[in-house]
Amino acid sequence: MSNRRDFIKKTSGLLASAVVLSPSALLTSFKTQKLRTAHIGVGGMGMEDLKAIASHSAVEVTALCDVDSRALKAASALFPKAKTYTDYRIMLSELDTSIDAVVVSTPDHTHAPASMLAMEKDKAVYCQKPLTHYVSEARAMDKKAKEKNLVTQMGIQVHSFHDYKLATQLIQAGVIGKVSKVIAWSPKVWGYDGPVPEGKDPVPEYLDWNLWLGTAKDRDYKEGFYHPVNWRKLVDYGCGTLGDMGVHIFDTPYNALALDIPYTIKNECREPNGYGFPEHNVVTYEFPGTKYTTEKMQWIWYDGIGAPAAQKDLELPDPKETLHDQGAMFVGEKGRLFLPHFMELPRLIIEGKYQELDYSIIEESIRPKGAPVRNYEEESKAHYHQFVDACLGHGKCTAPFSYAARLTETILLGVIAGYFPNQTLHWNSETSRFDEEAANKYLDVPYREF
Repeated sequence: MSNRRDFIKKTSGLLASAVVLSPSALLTSFKTQKLRTAHIGVGGMGMEDLKAIASHSAVEVTALCDVDSRALKAASALFPKAKTYTDYRIMLSELDTSIDAVVVSTPDHTHAPASMLAMEKDKAVYCQKPLTHYVSEARAMDKKAKEKNLVTQMGIQVHSFHDYKLATQLIQAGVIGKVSKVIAWSPKVWGYDGPVPEGKDPVPEYLDWNLWLGTAKDRDYKEGFYHPVNWRKLVDYGCGTLGDMGVHIFDTPYNALALDIPYTIKNECREPNGYGFPEHNVVTYEFPGTKYTTEKMQWIWYDGIGAPAAQKDLELPDPKETLHDQGAMFVGEKGRLFLPHFMELPRLIIEGKYQELDYSIIEESIRPKGAPVRNYEEESKAHYHQFVDACLGHGKCTAPFSYAARLTETILLGVIAGYFPNQTLHWNSETSRFDEEAANKYLDVPYREF
Protein backbone atom coordinates (compact mmCIF):
# COMPACT_ATOMS: atom_id res chain seq x y z
CA MET A 1 0.00 0.00 0.00
CA SER A 2 1.10 3.57 -0.63
CA ASN A 3 -0.46 6.53 1.13
CA ARG A 4 -2.67 8.93 -0.82
CA ARG A 5 -0.23 11.69 0.02
CA ASP A 6 2.60 9.68 -1.58
CA PHE A 7 0.51 9.24 -4.72
CA ILE A 8 -0.22 12.95 -4.94
CA LYS A 9 3.41 13.78 -4.26
CA LYS A 10 4.50 11.52 -7.11
CA THR A 11 2.03 13.08 -9.52
CA SER A 12 2.20 16.70 -8.40
CA GLY A 13 5.84 17.81 -8.65
CA LEU A 14 5.90 21.18 -10.40
CA LEU A 15 8.18 21.30 -13.41
CA ALA A 16 10.37 24.35 -13.15
CA SER A 17 10.32 24.94 -16.87
CA ALA A 18 6.61 24.34 -17.37
CA VAL A 19 4.58 27.16 -18.90
CA VAL A 20 0.94 27.20 -17.77
CA LEU A 21 -1.36 28.72 -20.35
CA SER A 22 -4.13 31.00 -19.19
CA PRO A 23 -7.59 30.37 -20.66
CA SER A 24 -7.18 33.39 -22.92
CA ALA A 25 -3.95 31.97 -24.29
CA LEU A 26 -5.42 28.57 -24.99
CA LEU A 27 -7.40 29.71 -28.03
CA THR A 28 -4.31 30.81 -29.95
CA SER A 29 -2.34 27.75 -28.81
CA PHE A 30 -4.68 25.30 -30.56
CA LYS A 31 -3.64 25.12 -34.18
CA THR A 32 -7.15 24.44 -35.41
CA GLN A 33 -8.96 26.27 -32.60
CA LYS A 34 -10.25 22.89 -31.49
CA LEU A 35 -10.40 21.37 -28.04
CA ARG A 36 -8.91 17.89 -28.18
CA THR A 37 -10.54 15.78 -25.47
CA ALA A 38 -9.70 12.48 -23.78
CA HIS A 39 -12.47 10.64 -21.94
CA ILE A 40 -11.87 8.36 -18.94
CA GLY A 41 -14.96 6.23 -18.39
CA VAL A 42 -17.38 6.06 -21.32
CA GLY A 43 -20.13 3.75 -20.06
CA GLY A 44 -23.37 4.89 -18.40
CA MET A 45 -23.00 8.54 -17.38
CA GLY A 46 -19.63 8.56 -19.13
CA MET A 47 -21.37 8.00 -22.45
CA GLU A 48 -23.73 10.89 -21.70
CA ASP A 49 -20.76 13.11 -20.82
CA LEU A 50 -18.99 12.07 -24.00
CA LYS A 51 -21.94 12.86 -26.25
CA ALA A 52 -22.66 16.18 -24.52
CA ILE A 53 -19.05 17.40 -24.70
CA ALA A 54 -18.75 16.25 -28.31
CA SER A 55 -21.91 18.16 -29.27
CA HIS A 56 -19.86 21.36 -29.09
CA SER A 57 -18.60 22.26 -32.58
CA ALA A 58 -15.07 23.02 -31.32
CA VAL A 59 -14.53 19.60 -29.72
CA GLU A 60 -12.39 16.94 -31.30
CA VAL A 61 -12.72 13.63 -29.43
CA THR A 62 -9.17 12.31 -29.48
CA ALA A 63 -9.09 9.42 -27.01
CA LEU A 64 -11.43 7.05 -25.17
CA CYS A 65 -10.61 4.96 -22.12
CA ASP A 66 -12.62 2.37 -20.20
CA VAL A 67 -11.92 -0.81 -18.25
CA ASP A 68 -15.06 -2.38 -19.77
CA SER A 69 -14.49 -3.40 -23.39
CA ARG A 70 -18.23 -3.27 -24.11
CA ALA A 71 -18.45 0.39 -23.17
CA LEU A 72 -15.26 1.14 -25.07
CA LYS A 73 -16.59 -0.58 -28.19
CA ALA A 74 -19.85 1.40 -28.08
CA ALA A 75 -18.04 4.71 -27.67
CA SER A 76 -15.54 3.86 -30.39
CA ALA A 77 -18.41 3.16 -32.79
CA LEU A 78 -19.52 6.77 -32.31
CA PHE A 79 -16.00 8.22 -32.56
CA PRO A 80 -13.97 5.79 -34.70
CA LYS A 81 -11.05 8.21 -35.13
CA ALA A 82 -10.40 8.36 -31.39
CA LYS A 83 -7.63 6.17 -29.96
CA THR A 84 -8.82 3.64 -27.38
CA TYR A 85 -7.23 2.64 -24.08
CA THR A 86 -7.98 0.50 -21.04
CA ASP A 87 -5.53 2.19 -18.64
CA TYR A 88 -5.88 5.97 -18.25
CA ARG A 89 -2.27 6.26 -17.09
CA ILE A 90 -1.00 4.88 -20.38
CA MET A 91 -3.37 7.13 -22.32
CA LEU A 92 -2.27 10.30 -20.54
CA SER A 93 1.39 9.35 -20.95
CA GLU A 94 1.19 8.52 -24.66
CA LEU A 95 -1.04 11.43 -25.64
CA ASP A 96 0.47 14.06 -23.38
CA THR A 97 0.94 16.64 -26.16
CA SER A 98 -2.00 15.50 -28.28
CA ILE A 99 -4.84 16.36 -25.91
CA ASP A 100 -5.99 19.57 -24.24
CA ALA A 101 -8.74 18.49 -21.83
CA VAL A 102 -9.70 15.35 -19.91
CA VAL A 103 -13.21 14.26 -18.94
CA VAL A 104 -13.36 11.95 -15.90
CA SER A 105 -16.59 9.92 -15.67
CA THR A 106 -15.53 6.96 -13.54
CA PRO A 107 -16.79 5.60 -10.21
CA ASP A 108 -16.11 8.05 -7.37
CA HIS A 109 -12.98 6.36 -6.03
CA THR A 110 -11.14 6.99 -9.32
CA HIS A 111 -12.05 10.68 -9.70
CA ALA A 112 -9.08 12.07 -7.80
CA PRO A 113 -6.32 9.72 -9.05
CA ALA A 114 -7.29 10.27 -12.70
CA SER A 115 -7.95 14.01 -12.35
CA MET A 116 -4.76 14.70 -10.42
CA LEU A 117 -2.67 12.94 -13.05
CA ALA A 118 -4.38 14.90 -15.83
CA MET A 119 -3.88 18.22 -14.04
CA GLU A 120 -0.23 17.42 -13.40
CA LYS A 121 0.05 17.25 -17.18
CA ASP A 122 -1.55 20.71 -17.44
CA LYS A 123 -4.85 19.48 -18.82
CA ALA A 124 -8.19 21.16 -18.24
CA VAL A 125 -10.47 18.73 -16.40
CA TYR A 126 -14.21 18.10 -16.37
CA CYS A 127 -14.91 15.66 -13.52
CA GLN A 128 -18.20 14.07 -12.61
CA LYS A 129 -19.76 14.63 -9.19
CA PRO A 130 -18.99 14.21 -6.38
CA LEU A 131 -15.57 15.68 -7.08
CA THR A 132 -13.77 13.12 -4.92
CA HIS A 133 -14.22 10.11 -2.66
CA TYR A 134 -12.32 11.60 0.30
CA VAL A 135 -12.05 15.06 1.86
CA SER A 136 -8.26 15.13 1.55
CA GLU A 137 -8.57 14.50 -2.20
CA ALA A 138 -11.01 17.39 -2.65
CA ARG A 139 -8.58 19.80 -1.03
CA ALA A 140 -5.67 18.43 -3.06
CA MET A 141 -7.57 18.81 -6.34
CA ASP A 142 -8.56 22.38 -5.54
CA LYS A 143 -4.95 23.21 -4.68
CA LYS A 144 -3.60 21.60 -7.85
CA ALA A 145 -6.08 23.40 -10.11
CA LYS A 146 -5.10 26.73 -8.56
CA GLU A 147 -1.37 26.02 -8.79
CA LYS A 148 -1.69 25.15 -12.46
CA ASN A 149 -4.24 27.87 -13.29
CA LEU A 150 -6.39 25.31 -15.07
CA VAL A 151 -9.93 25.43 -16.38
CA THR A 152 -11.99 22.95 -14.35
CA GLN A 153 -15.65 22.03 -13.99
CA MET A 154 -17.54 19.52 -11.85
CA GLY A 155 -20.33 17.60 -13.57
CA ILE A 156 -23.39 19.02 -11.83
CA GLN A 157 -25.35 19.76 -14.98
CA VAL A 158 -28.37 21.27 -13.21
CA HIS A 159 -26.09 24.05 -11.94
CA SER A 160 -26.56 25.62 -15.37
CA PHE A 161 -30.31 24.97 -15.65
CA HIS A 162 -32.68 27.92 -15.81
CA ASP A 163 -34.77 26.94 -12.77
CA TYR A 164 -31.77 26.69 -10.48
CA LYS A 165 -30.20 29.95 -11.61
CA LEU A 166 -33.59 31.58 -11.08
CA ALA A 167 -33.89 30.20 -7.54
CA THR A 168 -30.38 31.39 -6.72
CA GLN A 169 -31.15 34.96 -7.75
CA LEU A 170 -34.51 34.98 -5.95
CA ILE A 171 -32.91 33.90 -2.69
CA GLN A 172 -30.10 36.43 -3.04
CA ALA A 173 -32.63 39.15 -3.85
CA GLY A 174 -34.26 38.47 -0.49
CA VAL A 175 -37.70 37.16 -1.49
CA ILE A 176 -37.97 35.24 1.79
CA GLY A 177 -35.51 37.29 3.81
CA LYS A 178 -32.56 35.72 5.57
CA VAL A 179 -32.65 31.93 5.48
CA SER A 180 -32.43 30.00 8.76
CA LYS A 181 -32.94 26.47 7.48
CA VAL A 182 -32.78 24.33 4.35
CA ILE A 183 -34.43 20.91 4.16
CA ALA A 184 -33.39 18.69 1.25
CA TRP A 185 -34.37 15.14 0.40
CA SER A 186 -34.28 12.19 -1.98
CA PRO A 187 -36.02 8.81 -1.60
CA LYS A 188 -33.28 7.02 -3.53
CA VAL A 189 -31.53 4.13 -1.82
CA TRP A 190 -27.86 4.14 -2.74
CA GLY A 191 -27.08 2.20 0.43
CA TYR A 192 -26.77 -1.45 1.35
CA ASP A 193 -27.90 -2.89 4.69
CA GLY A 194 -27.39 -6.52 3.70
CA PRO A 195 -24.52 -8.92 4.48
CA VAL A 196 -21.12 -8.81 2.84
CA PRO A 197 -21.25 -11.25 -0.10
CA GLU A 198 -19.36 -14.49 0.35
CA GLY A 199 -17.20 -16.21 -2.22
CA LYS A 200 -16.19 -14.86 -5.59
CA ASP A 201 -17.24 -15.08 -9.21
CA PRO A 202 -15.13 -15.29 -12.35
CA VAL A 203 -14.26 -11.84 -13.68
CA PRO A 204 -16.06 -11.31 -17.01
CA GLU A 205 -13.81 -11.30 -20.05
CA TYR A 206 -14.93 -7.78 -20.92
CA LEU A 207 -13.77 -6.30 -17.57
CA ASP A 208 -10.28 -5.47 -16.31
CA TRP A 209 -10.99 -5.90 -12.60
CA ASN A 210 -7.58 -4.72 -11.43
CA LEU A 211 -7.94 -1.43 -13.30
CA TRP A 212 -11.53 -1.03 -12.15
CA LEU A 213 -10.37 -1.30 -8.54
CA GLY A 214 -7.55 1.14 -9.26
CA THR A 215 -6.25 2.66 -6.03
CA ALA A 216 -8.96 0.98 -3.91
CA LYS A 217 -8.00 -2.04 -1.81
CA ASP A 218 -7.90 -5.43 -3.47
CA ARG A 219 -11.17 -7.38 -3.41
CA ASP A 220 -12.60 -10.46 -5.10
CA TYR A 221 -15.08 -9.83 -7.89
CA LYS A 222 -18.72 -10.66 -7.14
CA GLU A 223 -21.36 -10.49 -9.86
CA GLY A 224 -24.02 -7.81 -9.26
CA PHE A 225 -22.25 -6.02 -6.42
CA TYR A 226 -19.79 -3.64 -8.03
CA HIS A 227 -19.65 -2.96 -11.75
CA PRO A 228 -21.41 -1.31 -13.50
CA VAL A 229 -23.86 0.41 -11.09
CA ASN A 230 -24.02 -0.88 -7.53
CA TRP A 231 -20.63 0.55 -6.52
CA ARG A 232 -22.49 3.71 -5.40
CA LYS A 233 -23.86 1.76 -2.44
CA LEU A 234 -20.46 0.65 -1.14
CA VAL A 235 -18.06 2.60 1.05
CA ASP A 236 -14.89 1.73 -0.88
CA TYR A 237 -16.15 3.11 -4.21
CA GLY A 238 -19.13 5.47 -3.88
CA CYS A 239 -20.58 8.06 -1.52
CA GLY A 240 -24.15 6.79 -1.09
CA THR A 241 -27.29 8.73 -1.90
CA LEU A 242 -25.85 11.84 -0.25
CA GLY A 243 -22.89 11.77 -2.64
CA ASP A 244 -25.10 11.07 -5.65
CA MET A 245 -28.37 13.01 -5.51
CA GLY A 246 -27.23 15.10 -2.57
CA VAL A 247 -24.65 16.93 -4.66
CA HIS A 248 -27.28 17.97 -7.20
CA ILE A 249 -29.91 18.97 -4.65
CA PHE A 250 -27.44 20.68 -2.30
CA ASP A 251 -25.87 22.68 -5.11
CA THR A 252 -28.45 25.45 -5.57
CA PRO A 253 -28.99 26.23 -1.87
CA TYR A 254 -25.25 25.97 -1.21
CA ASN A 255 -24.51 28.37 -4.06
CA ALA A 256 -27.44 30.71 -3.41
CA LEU A 257 -26.60 31.12 0.26
CA ALA A 258 -22.83 31.47 -0.38
CA LEU A 259 -22.15 28.78 2.22
CA ASP A 260 -18.72 27.63 3.25
CA ILE A 261 -17.92 24.54 5.32
CA PRO A 262 -20.18 23.39 8.19
CA TYR A 263 -18.82 23.27 11.73
CA THR A 264 -21.06 20.51 13.09
CA ILE A 265 -22.45 17.40 11.41
CA LYS A 266 -24.73 14.66 12.73
CA ASN A 267 -26.06 11.62 10.88
CA GLU A 268 -29.00 9.65 12.27
CA CYS A 269 -28.60 6.21 10.69
CA ARG A 270 -27.87 2.58 11.49
CA GLU A 271 -24.53 1.40 12.88
CA PRO A 272 -21.80 1.12 10.20
CA ASN A 273 -21.12 -2.31 8.72
CA GLY A 274 -17.87 -1.40 6.95
CA TYR A 275 -19.20 -2.46 3.56
CA GLY A 276 -22.32 -0.56 2.46
CA PHE A 277 -23.72 2.86 3.26
CA PRO A 278 -26.89 3.06 5.38
CA GLU A 279 -30.07 2.85 3.32
CA HIS A 280 -31.64 5.67 5.37
CA ASN A 281 -29.86 8.82 6.54
CA VAL A 282 -30.89 12.03 8.26
CA VAL A 283 -27.93 14.38 8.21
CA THR A 284 -28.02 17.68 10.09
CA TYR A 285 -25.41 20.36 9.36
CA GLU A 286 -24.84 23.66 11.10
CA PHE A 287 -23.17 26.37 9.03
CA PRO A 288 -21.74 29.74 9.99
CA GLY A 289 -23.97 32.53 8.74
CA THR A 290 -23.55 34.49 5.53
CA LYS A 291 -25.16 37.70 4.28
CA TYR A 292 -28.05 35.59 2.97
CA THR A 293 -28.66 33.61 6.17
CA THR A 294 -29.31 34.13 9.85
CA GLU A 295 -26.33 34.07 12.21
CA LYS A 296 -26.43 30.29 12.19
CA MET A 297 -27.92 28.17 9.43
CA GLN A 298 -29.24 24.62 9.76
CA TRP A 299 -29.38 22.13 6.91
CA ILE A 300 -31.19 18.81 7.16
CA TRP A 301 -30.84 16.07 4.55
CA TYR A 302 -33.14 13.02 4.32
CA ASP A 303 -32.66 10.02 2.05
CA GLY A 304 -34.09 6.53 1.64
CA ILE A 305 -37.60 5.19 1.08
CA GLY A 306 -40.15 7.46 2.70
CA ALA A 307 -37.87 10.50 2.88
CA PRO A 308 -38.43 13.17 4.06
CA ALA A 309 -40.13 12.97 7.44
CA ALA A 310 -43.39 14.94 7.57
CA GLN A 311 -43.00 18.31 9.28
CA LYS A 312 -44.52 21.77 9.35
CA ASP A 313 -41.75 23.37 7.28
CA LEU A 314 -42.58 21.05 4.38
CA GLU A 315 -46.35 21.57 4.38
CA LEU A 316 -47.72 22.83 1.07
CA PRO A 317 -50.66 25.27 0.69
CA ASP A 318 -53.00 22.62 -0.71
CA PRO A 319 -53.38 19.72 1.75
CA LYS A 320 -54.13 17.44 -1.20
CA GLU A 321 -50.88 18.38 -2.93
CA THR A 322 -48.13 15.79 -2.75
CA LEU A 323 -44.63 16.94 -1.93
CA HIS A 324 -42.29 16.39 -4.86
CA ASP A 325 -40.27 13.19 -4.40
CA GLN A 326 -36.97 15.12 -4.48
CA GLY A 327 -36.22 18.74 -3.73
CA ALA A 328 -35.25 21.45 -1.28
CA MET A 329 -37.17 23.89 0.90
CA PHE A 330 -35.65 27.21 1.95
CA VAL A 331 -37.09 28.51 5.25
CA GLY A 332 -36.66 32.26 5.64
CA GLU A 333 -37.75 35.17 7.82
CA LYS A 334 -40.54 36.16 5.40
CA GLY A 335 -41.63 32.77 4.07
CA ARG A 336 -40.43 29.71 2.20
CA LEU A 337 -39.14 28.94 -1.28
CA PHE A 338 -39.83 25.42 -2.55
CA LEU A 339 -37.48 24.10 -5.24
CA PRO A 340 -38.54 20.70 -6.63
CA HIS A 341 -35.85 18.57 -8.25
CA PHE A 342 -35.83 18.99 -11.09
CA MET A 343 -36.83 21.15 -14.09
CA GLU A 344 -39.67 22.85 -12.24
CA LEU A 345 -39.91 26.53 -11.35
CA PRO A 346 -39.36 27.50 -7.70
CA ARG A 347 -42.53 28.29 -5.73
CA LEU A 348 -42.89 31.08 -3.19
CA ILE A 349 -44.94 30.34 -0.05
CA ILE A 350 -45.91 33.23 2.24
CA GLU A 351 -48.21 32.72 5.24
CA GLY A 352 -49.23 29.32 3.97
CA LYS A 353 -50.21 30.46 0.47
CA TYR A 354 -48.48 30.43 -2.90
CA GLN A 355 -47.50 33.91 -4.06
CA GLU A 356 -46.65 35.27 -7.50
CA LEU A 357 -42.92 35.81 -7.94
CA ASP A 358 -41.73 39.32 -8.73
CA TYR A 359 -39.16 38.71 -11.45
CA SER A 360 -38.32 42.42 -11.73
CA ILE A 361 -35.94 42.03 -8.77
CA ILE A 362 -33.58 39.72 -10.66
CA GLU A 363 -31.40 40.00 -13.76
CA GLU A 364 -33.38 40.29 -16.95
CA SER A 365 -31.44 37.42 -18.52
CA ILE A 366 -32.75 35.06 -15.82
CA ARG A 367 -36.39 36.14 -15.96
CA PRO A 368 -38.69 33.52 -17.49
CA LYS A 369 -39.65 34.32 -21.06
CA GLY A 370 -42.43 31.92 -21.89
CA ALA A 371 -41.99 28.33 -20.81
CA PRO A 372 -38.43 27.39 -19.74
CA VAL A 373 -36.70 24.56 -21.57
CA ARG A 374 -37.99 21.23 -20.32
CA ASN A 375 -35.74 18.94 -22.33
CA TYR A 376 -32.97 17.62 -20.08
CA GLU A 377 -30.74 16.50 -22.94
CA GLU A 378 -30.82 19.94 -24.53
CA GLU A 379 -30.55 22.04 -21.38
CA SER A 380 -27.81 19.92 -19.81
CA LYS A 381 -25.48 20.67 -22.72
CA ALA A 382 -25.06 24.22 -21.42
CA HIS A 383 -22.89 23.07 -18.52
CA TYR A 384 -20.60 21.05 -20.80
CA HIS A 385 -20.39 23.75 -23.43
CA GLN A 386 -19.53 26.28 -20.74
CA PHE A 387 -16.47 24.15 -19.95
CA VAL A 388 -15.41 23.92 -23.59
CA ASP A 389 -15.87 27.65 -24.13
CA ALA A 390 -13.84 28.44 -21.01
CA CYS A 391 -11.02 26.21 -22.24
CA LEU A 392 -11.01 28.21 -25.47
CA GLY A 393 -10.84 31.50 -23.62
CA HIS A 394 -14.51 32.44 -23.76
CA GLY A 395 -16.09 32.99 -20.35
CA LYS A 396 -15.62 31.07 -17.12
CA CYS A 397 -16.93 27.89 -15.54
CA THR A 398 -19.52 28.31 -12.79
CA ALA A 399 -18.68 25.04 -11.00
CA PRO A 400 -14.85 25.08 -10.99
CA PHE A 401 -12.94 22.93 -8.53
CA SER A 402 -12.59 25.91 -6.19
CA TYR A 403 -16.37 25.73 -5.68
CA ALA A 404 -16.80 22.00 -6.24
CA ALA A 405 -14.21 21.07 -3.61
CA ARG A 406 -16.08 23.00 -0.89
CA LEU A 407 -19.44 21.53 -1.86
CA THR A 408 -17.96 18.04 -2.04
CA GLU A 409 -16.22 18.44 1.32
CA THR A 410 -19.55 19.36 2.88
CA ILE A 411 -21.19 16.29 1.37
CA LEU A 412 -18.37 13.99 2.47
CA LEU A 413 -18.47 15.25 6.05
CA GLY A 414 -22.06 13.98 6.17
CA VAL A 415 -20.91 10.64 4.78
CA ILE A 416 -18.22 10.37 7.47
CA ALA A 417 -20.79 11.20 10.16
CA GLY A 418 -22.51 7.96 9.14
CA TYR A 419 -19.67 6.08 10.84
CA PHE A 420 -20.72 7.69 14.14
CA PRO A 421 -24.52 7.41 14.24
CA ASN A 422 -26.39 10.03 16.26
CA GLN A 423 -23.14 11.67 17.39
CA THR A 424 -22.42 15.33 16.64
CA LEU A 425 -19.03 15.77 14.98
CA HIS A 426 -17.17 19.09 15.12
CA TRP A 427 -15.19 20.10 12.05
CA ASN A 428 -12.31 22.58 11.99
CA SER A 429 -12.01 23.82 8.41
CA GLU A 430 -8.70 25.59 9.05
CA THR A 431 -6.91 22.49 10.30
CA SER A 432 -8.93 20.06 8.16
CA ARG A 433 -9.54 17.91 11.21
CA PHE A 434 -12.39 16.77 13.41
CA ASP A 435 -12.26 17.46 17.13
CA GLU A 436 -13.27 13.81 17.47
CA GLU A 437 -10.00 12.06 16.65
CA ALA A 438 -11.64 8.76 15.70
CA ALA A 439 -13.35 10.44 12.73
CA ASN A 440 -10.11 11.71 11.19
CA LYS A 441 -9.11 8.32 9.82
CA TYR A 442 -11.95 8.60 7.29
CA LEU A 443 -10.49 11.75 5.72
CA ASP A 444 -7.73 9.82 3.98
CA VAL A 445 -6.93 6.23 3.05
CA PRO A 446 -3.92 4.37 1.68
CA TYR A 447 -3.80 3.99 -2.11
CA ARG A 448 -3.21 0.53 -3.54
CA GLU A 449 -0.47 0.27 -6.12
CA PHE A 450 -1.93 -1.25 -9.27
